Amino acid sequence: MNSPSANPDDGIEDIVRMLSSGCRQWIRRHAAYLDSPAGRAELPLTPRVKALLQLALLRRCWAKTDPGDPGLADITAVLEQAYRNPDFPYPDALDPRYAQALRLMYVALAPEGVAVGPPDTRFLMERPESPYLHLETRFFADMAGLGHRLSSYQDLYAASVLAGADETPAAELDSCNITHTVLYLSEFGLRETGLAESDRERAARVLERLTEHCVRQGDWDSIGKLLLAQHSLGLDPLRTASGTAGLRMLAEVQTPEGAIPGKTAAQRATPESTPERFFRLSYQTTLVTAMALVVLTPILEEAR
Repeated sequence: MNSPSANPDDGIEDIVRMLSSGCRQWIRRHAAYLDSPAGRAELPLTPRVKALLQLALLRRCWAKTDPGDPGLADITAVLEQAYRNPDFPYPDALDPRYAQALRLMYVALAPEGVAVGPPDTRFLMERPESPYLHLETRFFADMAGLGHRLSSYQDLYAASVLAGADETPAAELDSCNITHTVLYLSEFGLRETGLAESDRERAARVLERLTEHCVRQGDWDSIGKLLLAQHSLGLDPLRTASGTAGLRMLAEVQTPEGAIPGKTAAQRATPESTPERFFRLSYQTTLVTAMALVVLTPILEEAR
């Protein structure tokens, strides 16, 4: 695929390795807090369940790309403990706006060998009004092996915001919607998107513009997803100008312990932040960065 790209950037591969190692180590050390007595007491229920299921998604990508990494066993142990709790994921107590989706993710992302009861699948007969939510539901229903009559991935892409975003200013785009559309189509970078070449090229141009915008805005949380989405569309984020800028920005703000300390430069943790506050500000962005790099780093090593 032909696309604007930077010349190979001396040092960027070392930056990727350092970012990846640091983010993995931070998640490995702190993930157990989510299902600890302190975490259960200090963290709101719905965000805590969502964070555990995001951890399960990271574990799934990690197991497929670097199954021998010793940190993976620690992550798996945290999730197995959570899944052994007969009340998890507390469906009756969750915010009703998210309970259905989180229960579906719970089934789809269960660690191997963990038995889970099936969700109420009656909602799969109803097509969500939002193409984005429709696509998300289809992705996790497929991962869970559930039967459904949801629309095809091709039709859902055609109805997506991304499909019509080539003329939309980057500042007006929803980076979560755009990136997750690509990530659901590509199983978070682990399979081909199935897009026609012309659609893939248009989507890649949108992602590069959006990455440049998010770098300018200091939107750290979006950068990890954008790097993985660039890769999913056939770009090399270690060579695109926007990708290398994003990687350098994340490396500059990464703490010595390995965390990315906030979702944005404007909403970062400070030295005065309590440990609980630091965790809440840092967890998602550090996990998203780790997820992107557990996919990209093995590819980097293979190319050596």
